[in-house]
Amino acid sequence: MDASSLLSLTFMGADARQWATAVLVAIVVFAVFSLVLRLTMGRLKAMTGKTKTTLDDDIAEVLASTNRGLLFLMSLLIGLGLVNLTDAWQRRMDQAWFIVLALQIGLWGGKAISLLLARYVHRHAAGNALHTSATATLMSWGLRTILWATLILAILSNLGVNVTAFVASLGVGGIAVALAVQNILGDLFASLSIAIDKPFEVGDFIVVNNVAGTIELVGLKSTRIRSLGGEQIVMSNTDLLKQTISNYKRLQQRRIVYTFGITYDTTPEQAQEVPNIVKRAVESSQRLRFDRAHLLNFGESSLDYEVVFFVLDPDYNVYMDERQALNLKLMQEFAAIGVEFAFPTRTLHVNGRLQADTAPPSDQAQPRPA
Repeated sequence: MDASSLLSLTFMGADARQWATAVLVAIVVFAVFSLVLRLTMGRLKAMTGKTKTTLDDDIAEVLASTNRGLLFLMSLLIGLGLVNLTDAWQRRMDQAWFIVLALQIGLWGGKAISLLLARYVHRHAAGNALHTSATATLMSWGLRTILWATLILAILSNLGVNVTAFVASLGVGGIAVALAVQNILGDLFASLSIAIDKPFEVGDFIVVNNVAGTIELVGLKSTRIRSLGGEQIVMSNTDLLKQTISNYKRLQQRRIVYTFGITYDTTPEQAQEVPNIVKRAVESSQRLRFDRAHLLNFGESSLDYEVVFFVLDPDYNVYMDERQALNLKLMQEFAAIGVEFAFPTRTLHVNGRLQADTAPPSDQAQPRPA
């Protein structure tokens, strides 16, 4: 068979000359794509050293995940676009274009997810490395599943597969599985919520209902709290987030409101001087900030005063030390001006008359009640 006969051969509606041209064009396009990709990555890497942002680093990493095989298939499809193929093969080429692009987008998306989660782990690993790593793994699994499930369904739809019934069956199956493991999934998503929202972290002192203690571990299903009594309390993440949590680790200052009473034999001048004494006693400490002190009301056995001040140090022991020092100072100041603290008392006033009775004869005298 001579050269003219070989050139006259046809395959899928195109002769050998067209196929040779398509292959040559595919090789040239692949070389151009590779060169452009290499130059772009080199340019981005040169920019990373000059900028403080990590965006250019991430873009370079994503472009580095470009698959060479998929890049060659794209080049080959471009070359085949110059060939006069039959309608059936032309439709298959369009489908191939969609599949190749979808797969490459999936690779880029997977790399982007890995980079984002790596940034997340690096930013939060200092608090709880184990919980952060577990949360990142859960998020990675969920995001990759959503990404590839969407791409696969799009590819099947492009190939002519009716995905409506398939998606409906997946939805029914997913609902059945979710109902079966709803408690576990609830705790997993609660753990994810704790990782993102951060109502507390390891080392924080919290109070939840009648539980008070320090966070030791935040797991995928439960949180472990070391109570003041020394025992470890394990609470599920779902139940924990349903409660009102008081986080004392993030307390900046304490607002203290307390009352005391003085006796009713205090003179008006002394009663007027009491708030000034309290103010001077509070302001004598650098760790306290005075707010107010007032004669609140007239109690059953005392003149009641209300005092409000702030402890600028959130440590509880500091608060107790300052409270004790303030109480002792008030005792000294009140004793100096003759004011006494009240204690519960009750005074009983008896109003009666003593009447003289005429005594009866001795033989008729009868006993009378006293």
